[in-house]
Amino acid sequence: MYVAIPTILPPPLEPPTGAPPITESPSGGFRRARTAPSLAEVHRTIPVDGTGWFRKMLAFAGPGYMVAVGYMDPGNWATDLAGGSRFGYTLLSVILISNLMAVLLQGLSSKLGIVTGRDLAQACRDHYSRPVSIFLWFLCEIAIAACDLAEVIGSAIALKLLFGIPLTWGIIITAVDVLLLLVLQRRGFRMLEAIVIVLIATIGACFLFEMVLSRPDLGAVARGFIPSADIIRDRDMLYIGIGILGATVMPHNLYLHSSIVQTRRYEETAQGKREAVKFAFLDSTIALTTALFINAAILIVAAATFNTTGNTQVAEIQDAHKLLTPLLGVTGASTVFALALLASGQNSTLTGTLAGQIVMEGFLDLRLRPWVRRLITRAVAIVPAVAVSVAYGESGTARLLVFSQVLLSLQLSFAVFPLVSFTSDRAKMGEFANPAWLKASAYAVAFVIAALNGWLLFQTFAGWMS
Repeated sequence: MYVAIPTILPPPLEPPTGAPPITESPSGGFRRARTAPSLAEVHRTIPVDGTGWFRKMLAFAGPGYMVAVGYMDPGNWATDLAGGSRFGYTLLSVILISNLMAVLLQGLSSKLGIVTGRDLAQACRDHYSRPVSIFLWFLCEIAIAACDLAEVIGSAIALKLLFGIPLTWGIIITAVDVLLLLVLQRRGFRMLEAIVIVLIATIGACFLFEMVLSRPDLGAVARGFIPSADIIRDRDMLYIGIGILGATVMPHNLYLHSSIVQTRRYEETAQGKREAVKFAFLDSTIALTTALFINAAILIVAAATFNTTGNTQVAEIQDAHKLLTPLLGVTGASTVFALALLASGQNSTLTGTLAGQIVMEGFLDLRLRPWVRRLITRAVAIVPAVAVSVAYGESGTARLLVFSQVLLSLQLSFAVFPLVSFTSDRAKMGEFANPAWLKASAYAVAFVIAALNGWLLFQTFAGWMS
């Protein structure tokens, strides 16, 4: 059961003496007044009262890493492994460009949340008509289901590789991780952030180990970061490239970031918001750089281990696990790989749950019990995953993982264009509105994403017709 939360405009905080006042209309440039925040239980619960630049940075550190989790989830593994084994280091440029896009868009997302006091879902609800808001909510739910699908399959594969649990049973077991999130949420948001950072460090250490063992060609790695026209011309390469884009710049992360930055209790004055925007951008940039390293490391390991030895069709995570130890000649390499995969799946589960709650509360102004929301999301992901594992076995999981990431990319424009529009609107953002150069860059990114997705659809339909 759920209940609608009545419209409540939070009382403005009194600015400290001497601070410049915040000038905005009662609705902040939106058609509707602000309502109760999403994730109300953790809203503005973390103080940022420390003096000194370093202490302030630590106070704001955390949300960026929660967001970065989505940039290294099992869906990324599938696309990076497929890209590295089939095309060598060529698609490293796609990872780099996708990460730069992510830094820009996540920066805009955090700025929207800090300046307007609304997450992206609430901003869409308060700006667009009800039918448009419902449509955007539906698309976002599809994206979250696709993301959760990747987490379910990745965690199930890791359980099979580590403990021999059959894939179908592993998928069903992942339903109980809802209890993990509920326990962690009760210990405070800082505890949740700390666990996420530890799991990210685990994944990074595992792949640093694998990358050192694989001994990649550093010259070829450097050339891989230079974009190639072959990526556009080759339909198969473009398909995986779009999958990498969808696995990297994820639509639900834009909604998530705009909400969780509001867990900090910054001053709601022009100066306080300016400081919060600066430190939030620094936090997300550092965190996404870590994600860039991990994604690149996965593709580099795949290219150096599989592509160079003629194993160009390694797209299944299970195959990669099986081949790593004999090809690298080091006992335990496959186990380290599986451990990192399990950490990745569980990490993504935590943030995916929060994103689902934010989207439902933001778009619909509905509050569900966290365990009910989690079970609904997980059930939507488990049903197709179980069906594919039963019908096609392990061979179908990699294709399903890559497809889920392409589906994410196709949903991305419906989050990016509203985000860029809102943060460029002076009525909504005041002095924080995007300057001309940033507005142009953001719209360029939005149109590039839309164009690449359109080209992918054209290529796909052309292939079906031929």
